[in-house]
Amino acid sequence: MNWIQIGKLEDIPRQGARTVTTPHGEIAVFRTIDDQVFALNNRCPHKNGPLAQGIVHGHRVTCPLHSWVISLENGEAVAPDTGCAHRYNVKLEHGELLLQLPDKK
Repeated sequence: MNWIQIGKLEDIPRQGARTVTTPHGEIAVFRTIDDQVFALNNRCPHKNGPLAQGIVHGHRVTCPLHSWVISLENGEAVAPDTGCAHRYNVKLEHGELLLQLPDKK
């Protein structure tokens, strides 16, 4: 696993998201109202809606296409829906956001 620098916390608005293009696809990085940061594949498990364009509320995001609610903490769809968006580790060090990616194969 390797960590890549993706910007600063202030680059993402509270209750907002930005996307990062990686060799593993587009990843949505979310900032909650309490300044926690989460990263998921930018595709809803339902019909591949762009999660970064969804509404962030609490530690969840609502897909803009069909209103599926996805947990930012684990990528799981909230009942009664089922499915999972891949979750990535993200951390804040010395003011910089770092995203952990799997090693290239």
